[in-house]
Amino acid sequence: MNADGGEMRVALAQLNPTVGNLSGNVGLVRAAVERARADAADLLVTPELVVSGYPPKDLLLREGFVAACDRAVERLAAELPAGLGVLIGHPTEWGVPAQRIGNAVSLLCDGEVRATVLKTLLPNYDVFDEQRYFWATNEARTIEFRGLRLGVHICEDAWWGEPDTFYHHEPEEWPNPVLQLADDDAHVLINLSASPFELNKRDRRRRIMQRHAAMHNLPLVFVNQVGGNDDLVFDGNSFVMDGRGEVVTSLQGFATDQRTVDLSNLPRPIESAAPSREEVLLNALTLGLADYIAMRLHRLCAGALGGIDSALAACIAARALGPDKVHGIMMPSRYSSDHSVGDAQRLAERLGIDWQIIPIDDVHRSYEGLPVLRQDLASQPTGLADQNLQARIRGAIVMTRSNRHGWIALATGNKSELAVGYCTLYGDMCGGFAVLSDLLKRDVYALSRYINEEAGREIIPVNTIEKAPSAELAPNQFDQDSLPPYPILDEILAALIEREESAESLYDRFPRDVVQWVVRALDRNEFKRRQMAPGIKLSARAFGSGRRMPMAARIQYE
Repeated sequence: MNADGGEMRVALAQLNPTVGNLSGNVGLVRAAVERARADAADLLVTPELVVSGYPPKDLLLREGFVAACDRAVERLAAELPAGLGVLIGHPTEWGVPAQRIGNAVSLLCDGEVRATVLKTLLPNYDVFDEQRYFWATNEARTIEFRGLRLGVHICEDAWWGEPDTFYHHEPEEWPNPVLQLADDDAHVLINLSASPFELNKRDRRRRIMQRHAAMHNLPLVFVNQVGGNDDLVFDGNSFVMDGRGEVVTSLQGFATDQRTVDLSNLPRPIESAAPSREEVLLNALTLGLADYIAMRLHRLCAGALGGIDSALAACIAARALGPDKVHGIMMPSRYSSDHSVGDAQRLAERLGIDWQIIPIDDVHRSYEGLPVLRQDLASQPTGLADQNLQARIRGAIVMTRSNRHGWIALATGNKSELAVGYCTLYGDMCGGFAVLSDLLKRDVYALSRYINEEAGREIIPVNTIEKAPSAELAPNQFDQDSLPPYPILDEILAALIEREESAESLYDRFPRDVVQWVVRALDRNEFKRRQMAPGIKLSARAFGSGRRMPMAARIQYE
C-alpha cells in the first residue's frame, strides 16, 4: 500500500434512479455490478439514497416504504457475486424500536450487509429538508474492507464549515465527519452524494473535496447521482482525487457513467476545462425535462413558437424528447405580425417537429359579442382584460389538444416575467412543466444564440432573437411598454432574489422608482408563482421549493 491508498480497484457508478422505483433502482445497481465485475473491481460505489431515489420526500413517512428499502438492500446483498463489495445508499429503519429513519450507506459483501453508516450532517436549507425525516449520527467511523479502512461519508458530511449551511446542532457543536474519519486512520475518503445542479456547483464541489484530500493526504472518491427529479437536476460529474487534491479521473456531466480506478496506481492528474455557462444550462434543462416527461407522458405540445421564449422552449423539448415527440401550435391573433408566424414556421421546420396553425380571431370576436363581456371589452379596447383574454384563448386551445392527445403542455414563461407577474394565469402559464422558469431573460437570449452557434446554422431565426420582445396582444405592443428594460430588470431581480439584497442597496445603481416598482411587483405576484407549473432549479434561488415566501403579506419597513 502506498501513500495514495491500498491495493483496491474501485468502480464509480454514476446512476440515474427514479424516486420510489425500488425494483428499478436496484436493477440499475445490478447492472453496475456486472460492469464492475467485468472491470475486475473490488468495490462498487453508488450514489446517496440510490435505492429510494433522491429526494424521496414524504414517501419516507408512508408506512412500509423504508422497510421495503431495507428488504431490497438485504435481497441485493444475498445475490451479489462473492468477493465484490458494494457501497449502496438507502434509507433505513434503526433504533429500538425501529422508529427512526437514517440516511444510510451499507457495505454489502459475501451475501450479507457487512456494515452500515449514517449521515452526520443533515441539510435543512434551500431545497433540502432532511431534518424533517432523518435522525443523524454524531460520530463518523471507518469501515474495514479487504484490509483497508474506508472513510465513507454522505454528501453534506463533506460540506462542514461551508457558508450558507444549517444543521441540527449549534455551530460550535457541529461534528466534522471527514476529520473524524481521518482521525480514525482512513486510507481513502469515499463520498456518496445526491448533490443537485446549480450554476458553478461543479467547481465548488471540487474545491470542497480538494481541501479534504489535500489536508489529510488521502485519495478521495466522489460519486454523485445524475438525472432529473421534479424541480431538481443532478449533474453527476463524479471524480477521483489523489492525496494532493488533484482530479485523476472524472465522469461525464448530465449522463450515466461508470469508471474503475486502481487506488494503488492512480492515474496522473487530468486537466478538464469547465464547460461554458450556456452549455451546462442547456444540458441541465434538457435532462430535467426529459426525465420529468419520461415519468408521465411521452409527447409535448408548445404554443406560439414565434417569440424568443417559446422558440427556446421548443428547441429544448426537441433535444430532450426528439422532434417526433414535439407538437407546435401557432395561434395568431389580429395583432400578430406576419414575421412572427413566418419565424415560427421556419423554427418548426428546422427542428423537424410537427406543427399546425390555429387562428384565434374568430374565438376572440365571439367573446366580444357576449352580453356583459361586450361592454367590458369595449370600454377598454386592447386593455388588460382583452390581452389576458387572448392569452387564455390560446391556453384553452393548447390544453384541449393536450387532453385529447395525451400530450403535456409546455409553459414557456421565463424567470423575469414570472418574477414581476408579466404572465397570465390560465393563459401562457398553462402547462405541465415550465422549462424556462429559472432563466432570466438575458439567459434566454444567451441560450438561443448558443443553440445556433452549436449547430453551426440558424435554428432559431435571427429575427426572433433580434426583434424587440412583444406579447403581440395589442397594436404596436412591446414588453418595455410595461416593464423596465430587461438588462436593468434582470440585474435588479438577480440582486433581490439570488443575493437577497435590500432595495436600499440598489438605489446607487438603478433609478429609485424602478427599484421600488420591481420590489412591489416581485412581492405581490407570489400568488401567481404558487400556481405555476414546476420548473427546473438552475440558480441558487429558484422559484419553488427552495424559496418560500408569503402570499398574504404587506411587506413594509420603517
